[in-house]
Amino acid sequence: MTERLATALASATDTRICLIGEGVLKDVPSVFREAFPGKAAVVVADTTTFGVAGRAVQDALAAAGLAGAAPFVFDAAGLYAEMSYVERLTPALQAHDCIPVAVGSGTINDLTKLASHRCGRPYLCVGTAASMDGYTAFGASITFQGNKQTFTCPAPRAVLADLDVVSKAPPAMTASGYADLMAKVVCGADWILADALGVEPIDARAWEIVQGGLRDALADPAGARAGDKRALAALVEGLMLGGFAMQYTRTSRPASGAEHQFSHLWDMTHHTHLGQTPSHGFKVGIATRFIAALYERALATPFDRLDVAAACARWPEWKDAEAQARALYAGTDFPELGVRETQAKYVGRDGLAKQLESLKACWPGLRARLSAQLFSCEEVKRRLVAVGAPCEPEMIGISRSRLRDSVIRAQHIRRRFTVLDLAVRTGLLEPWLDEMFGVGGIWDLNGK
Repeated sequence: MTERLATALASATDTRICLIGEGVLKDVPSVFREAFPGKAAVVVADTTTFGVAGRAVQDALAAAGLAGAAPFVFDAAGLYAEMSYVERLTPALQAHDCIPVAVGSGTINDLTKLASHRCGRPYLCVGTAASMDGYTAFGASITFQGNKQTFTCPAPRAVLADLDVVSKAPPAMTASGYADLMAKVVCGADWILADALGVEPIDARAWEIVQGGLRDALADPAGARAGDKRALAALVEGLMLGGFAMQYTRTSRPASGAEHQFSHLWDMTHHTHLGQTPSHGFKVGIATRFIAALYERALATPFDRLDVAAACARWPEWKDAEAQARALYAGTDFPELGVRETQAKYVGRDGLAKQLESLKACWPGLRARLSAQLFSCEEVKRRLVAVGAPCEPEMIGISRSRLRDSVIRAQHIRRRFTVLDLAVRTGLLEPWLDEMFGVGGIWDLNGK
């Protein structure tokens, strides 16, 4: 275990053991005994992950006298993190007092996490792919009543990732995890921005957990794509660290910024491409590239000469902001969402003036911090290509015009302060978008 991982684990509130390495599948029984003394286990998997690792875990637990119930195996066809599957798993777990051992990636982990919590018991997770940062995150992301929602529940008490298994996962899953981890670069910039403007202070410990080794974890996208175990070890650790920071803070702030707001929006509007829902990481990766491009416009803007009075004069009173937020989500499954989230971060003109004066005063230093934090839009694209992830919105079925139309909705969908809020509050969002989507822009609407 690396020093950084040990430090993060000490800060975690739910997870006590994290084991990443080659051949660690054989250690599941000893880890189980340490985490759940005197208890028996039940494996939870789907037909794919049971073949990949679940059978080996079941056999190891049985040989150690720890298998207390027959494995619960979902049919992998069409399985996703949806409440009906939680409702199928929960009574099966309630039929005995065994500790669930989730063997899989995002879907199996989230279904088991919530079902275990509903049964009032902890669980162990055996990750089978470097596909997302949710293994160690508090909360389960589950679709309920047509909407993707995060349900509060503890992270696993113990988590293992065998690099022999992870290296054989489909390359697209690794690419998705890499894109999800790279999002921490721009979400870190958003936190720097929120901290500088007095909106949400940076928690130094959570920041170090996520950002301290982030560049190293992202250093070899081509190696991760090829299944190189050293690159995958760094990637898996980086993903686990994001979850530990979320456990520590009890919020997704350390690992989620404006880029995740696009993914949430597309989830909530039930976006599919070629009959499939694009992976979380692929959606976040496209949005990360967009946010990197937006930050390039911000860094090129002399905010130390901002006309604060003009920006405040353009700023809507709450009744007008409320009407806009309501209109943005009229006719959707969540008509009040934009109003609720916008109101949570709305400030009046006096508050805006104070915030923008602060921006003017701190801009030279803030600009330097943001520049040091960020990848360029072109570098984000290069890394997405290297790892085998989509780099253009059309590659996940999002047209350029839909990407542009998503921007203001994404800004309203969460109360989190991001570069989208900076653009809106300074009155520069539309000019920046005109440049990015205009003739010769990165996403020239006349191009595709």
